[in-house]
Amino acid sequence: MKILYVTTISNTVNAFLIPHIKMLIDEGHHVDVAFNIEQEVKPEIYEMRCKIHQLPLQRSPLKRDNFRAYKMLKNIIISEGYDLVHTHTPVASAIVRFACRNLNNVKVFYTAHGFHFFKGAPILNWLAYYPVEKWLARYTDTLITINKEDYERAKSKFKAKRVEYIPGVGIDLEKFNTLEVDRDLKRSKLGLPKDAFVILSVGELNKNKNHEVIIRAIAKINNLDIHYVVCGEGQLKRYLRDLSKELGLENQVHLLGFRKDIPEICKISDIFVFPSYREGLSVALMEAMANGLPVVCSKIRGNSDLIEDGKGGYLVEPRDIEGFAKYIKELIENSRLRSEFGEFNLKKIENYSIENVLKEMENIYKLYDEGV
Repeated sequence: MKILYVTTISNTVNAFLIPHIKMLIDEGHHVDVAFNIEQEVKPEIYEMRCKIHQLPLQRSPLKRDNFRAYKMLKNIIISEGYDLVHTHTPVASAIVRFACRNLNNVKVFYTAHGFHFFKGAPILNWLAYYPVEKWLARYTDTLITINKEDYERAKSKFKAKRVEYIPGVGIDLEKFNTLEVDRDLKRSKLGLPKDAFVILSVGELNKNKNHEVIIRAIAKINNLDIHYVVCGEGQLKRYLRDLSKELGLENQVHLLGFRKDIPEICKISDIFVFPSYREGLSVALMEAMANGLPVVCSKIRGNSDLIEDGKGGYLVEPRDIEGFAKYIKELIENSRLRSEFGEFNLKKIENYSIENVLKEMENIYKLYDEGV
């Protein structure tokens, strides 16, 4: 079978989809890719001999270039004779399904990495995205969801020919199991005291990731041993620095920027906090679990799939500063609880391993091949 993988930007394939493409090639399929090359394409794509189609796709749905990308994509699908297009990310997936709606010999798989409408989402999200997804579902042969809330909604409300659930994009547990880090040395390199209680967050410095609520929670705890490490870049960097200074935490909050050593930083941290307003199924949270960290995170879709309240961590409403402060303090004071939560997360994350996810994906493709 000749398959085209489509994402809005190359970053998505680089970060998550190379093992999926390799699995399909190993099964005897031919796979090419199409996206806007924002991040340099990883060598593995070339090594697998995938043809790369450059498209002017833009993440903002109203950009003019997306119409040009639509025409280019439709021509590519027809001229190259693809049997199936597997699409990811909202803009690319809307364009793919619109392009394929009258191509009877081309099937469409769509992996939704988290709908923009969800319990607690702004009404504007529901007005803008829900009707579009509901309409486009009729042009979707298999709609794949990665969290339970999206699966239940798609199953009951959308008219895709099939709706499937898989547990995320898959995480390579082996690289965490075999990683060894000199705790004191790594902390020293990051400018952290050897005996600090290290709280870690990973994510862009933007409103959705909600790092502000943790900074304010730490201020309420009033413990000089706490050091809050945030890995990520974003437009709120100056604001978060100013807030930390205003609250007297300038020496306890460390904005490290973009990092390639997240697994190592997890190894030298004590707990992971994740206060986002919206997630599909967070890889950062899964990586923290794979490192055996206890978690305090927001009680939202995706997070509640991964963290069982009172077993692997605590679920807190995103705006609840007092709640985050309470549970962070509880974990600081109870090392036995931290250990129990960490062990629970290590066991739970096995369900989300790349091996397990690829088996699920393989089964979905086999069902298609068998015409089920």
